[in-house]
Amino acid sequence: MTTDLRDRIGLCSVTFRALPARRVAHEAAAAGLRVVEWGADVHAPPRSADVLRQVRAQTAASGLTTCSYGSYWRAGVDHAEAFEVLAEAAAALGTTRIRVWAGAEGSADASGALRSRVTGALREAATIAAAHGLSVALEFHSGTLADTAWEALRLLDDVGHDTLSTYWQPPVGEPDDRALDGLRLMLDRVSAIHVFSWWPGQTRLPLHDRDRLWRPALELAARAAPVDLLLEFVPGDDPAVLPRESATLLRWLA
Repeated sequence: MTTDLRDRIGLCSVTFRALPARRVAHEAAAAGLRVVEWGADVHAPPRSADVLRQVRAQTAASGLTTCSYGSYWRAGVDHAEAFEVLAEAAAALGTTRIRVWAGAEGSADASGALRSRVTGALREAATIAAAHGLSVALEFHSGTLADTAWEALRLLDDVGHDTLSTYWQPPVGEPDDRALDGLRLMLDRVSAIHVFSWWPGQTRLPLHDRDRLWRPALELAARAAPVDLLLEFVPGDDPAVLPRESATLLRWLA
């Protein structure tokens, strides 16, 4: 059984940090996207009730839904009180998921004490989120304990909380087959995918230039629980290319 993901394509607002939230929402809607992940750093800062209300209204007026709140809270580094504030902000935005970071060190360098601290902090954050009717998802990223598919799954199991899931994105510099093996391994625990086309390294390409990665990745995603597909970091940070990237994604999903 496959899932139609065309209603779950969207944009990470951090892609256009320099634009006001109203413009970001307009560009996303004009490109045919359906959802948006608002970043806590610029567009939807916590402790800014008026701004959060405006962003929520602008999102709805553009015909979009806020699928997640992209925070930069780091488990084991930042305090639980800071996460409580994020939970309140996410509720104000009208979303149900907060993206967080699994510490500030890669898994290969992590001591047992650090793992314990990050795991405990994530468990506490998940408990706080659940009390607000929210869920939590890990940023799948280097320099954290969720830097490989195996390590992300290990961390999810260690935390052991039903409200905690993970994101996925192609690890920078990893060949297509290895990246797809990682997605296949963790797919049942993935709630969102950051979609971008970087190769080699962090060189930004049009999305279609990595079709050998993204076509099979989307086929995998369509056979799992519904996930959000969030365009991120388009070439040149240029809103003019967003319709092209969205059209590529929609064509692959058709």
